[in-house]
Amino acid sequence: MKWLWGITAVLIVLLQVRLWVGEGSFVQAWQLQQQIEQQKEINQALASRNDELFAEVSNLSEGSRAVEERARDNLGMIQDGETFFLVVEP
Repeated sequence: MKWLWGITAVLIVLLQVRLWVGEGSFVQAWQLQQQIEQQKEINQALASRNDELFAEVSNLSEGSRAVEERARDNLGMIQDGETFFLVVEP
C-alpha cells in the first residue's frame, strides 16, 4: 500500500513540475501574454501611421491644390508672376 502512495505522490509532483516549468506552463503563458500586449501597442502605432499616410495619399490624389502646397513647402517652388522673398531673422 505504501508503494501506491509513493506512485501517487510522484505523479502529483510531476504534474506540478509541468504546470510551473516547461512548455505550456504558467510562466510561459505569462511571457506570451506580455509579448501579445507589446505587439498590440506596436500594431496600434503602425495603424495610426498608416491612417495618416492614407489620408495624405487621398489628399494628394484628389486635387492639385495639395500637390501645389507640397511643392511650395518642400521644394520652394513659386508660380509665374510671384515674387519670392526670403526673410532672415538675426
